[in-house]
Amino acid sequence: QVQLVESGGGLVQAGDSQRLSCAASGRTYSNYVMAWFRQAPGKEREFVAASWSGGTTNYADSVKVRFTISRDNAKNTVYLQMNSLKPEDTAVYYCAVRSGRMIYRSTDQYDYWGQGTQVTVSS
Repeated sequence: QVQLVESGGGLVQAGDSQRLSCAASGRTYSNYVMAWFRQAPGKEREFVAASWSGGTTNYADSVKVRFTISRDNAKNTVYLQMNSLKPEDTAVYYCAVRSGRMIYRSTDQYDYWGQGTQVTVSS
């Protein structure tokens, strides 16, 4: 089992920056992908960004220029730096993890999920 705990959400204004963190504990893998997804009210959960433990990253087009995913493998922690936030970024942000090297954008490819953290961007 892997436990994921997100932190860093809250209320910000459009144009502000915010950083989310996700700490993993429990079972560890030698190769694993940590990802961020988000879900806005009434919408499907969507891929935001992901990072493989060997260094590869991948971003959704909607956030590619504004968000940066990074990780501290020694701490089993992944971060999501969000800049130039927009009201449409408002959602619950979830951290997820899967073993292996491949980065997938589908929720069903991920084995463990955090409880989510709310990010609200006011206009």
